[in-house]
Amino acid sequence: MHGRKNQKSVSSPGESPELPAFLTPHADGVTLAIRLQPRASRNEIGDPTGPELRIKVTAPPVDAAANEALIRLLAETLDCSRRDVVLVHGHTARSKVIKIFSLSATDALTRLRAAHR
Repeated sequence: MHGRKNQKSVSSPGESPELPAFLTPHADGVTLAIRLQPRASRNEIGDPTGPELRIKVTAPPVDAAANEALIRLLAETLDCSRRDVVLVHGHTARSKVIKIFSLSATDALTRLRAAHR
């Protein structure tokens, strides 16, 4: 044995890169694990923090305002309809799971990276 099990695979041109822990592909779209920070100074997509992507919104966590701001920000950033962005889990928590329908994992990752720069 050469210990190949523990080596990271290197993707060649044309193959999709390894996906970060916060992004999970599905047959009908992709899910994002998010750590939301409400009442921030501006709306922005930050760096991954462990298995979650940090996102800041200016809205307060009252009457679902922060959740709505999150959905709006993701729809704009990922260039998709707001109805395709659904809060699946974490309605009242800072850790959330968002499902984006009709978007591949590689497209979502590319658009998130472009917005982060």
